[in-house]
Amino acid sequence: MRATGLAAGAALALLGLSACHPRPAAVPKESRAISAEPVTLTAADGVKVFGVHTSVEKPKALILLFHQAGSGKDEYATIAPRLATWGYSSLRIDQRAGGDLFGGNATVKALGRSTSYYQAKPDLVAALAWAKDRKLPVILWGSSYSASLVFLLAADYPDQVKAVMAFSPGEYFDNKTMVRTAAANVKAPVFATSAQDGREIDAVRDILAAVPGQKEQFVPKQGGAHGSSTLLRAKNPEGAEPAWTAVIAFLQKVAP
Repeated sequence: MRATGLAAGAALALLGLSACHPRPAAVPKESRAISAEPVTLTAADGVKVFGVHTSVEKPKALILLFHQAGSGKDEYATIAPRLATWGYSSLRIDQRAGGDLFGGNATVKALGRSTSYYQAKPDLVAALAWAKDRKLPVILWGSSYSASLVFLLAADYPDQVKAVMAFSPGEYFDNKTMVRTAAANVKAPVFATSAQDGREIDAVRDILAAVPGQKEQFVPKQGGAHGSSTLLRAKNPEGAEPAWTAVIAFLQKVAP
């Protein structure tokens, strides 16, 4: 049942979560050189995974951007450059579970089909292995089903993950406790948000309840969209900027 009113506030307080909306983030004080280049990874099972590395001068961290179902790396075509203006490099990939929602998915096209959500996990692992060589703090960022996979990744590789950001995570796999079980083993700080939807908000709350350390739930007061689309003005005209403010505030805390 969806918590409302005082009950919702009490639930957030008990979990140590935040439903507040921080003040808008100031414009970055310094400009940085930004570039982008294609990247091809090879997953452990031999699947070629295609992506784009957006690099920035003097990066604070490297963010691995994973997309939602039916989607591809261009879910982040405008998000990655904006993150770069704040000093965060990123790698966005086409996972093998995806489609043409944002303009195509080269990995799915090469493979000839889209797989199940869980079968995309090796693609995320390949991205994390690629990131290790960059010798930067690594932040995992997932959207919808990949927002669930990042909890599994953070639990499996705790020494390689600086923070976790999950946009509309849920128990999307056959094992309906898999994500919460993984969340209980996540040591890194976690930020999570969702659409302004009772079921999504509750799904985030249930997963974050298992996280033993620092965690933050951003609950949109207006607007909101599923997954990382909540940051796109075209998808979330009323709520995109408040969501961005919360995202940048979290990033500045974990990778200033």
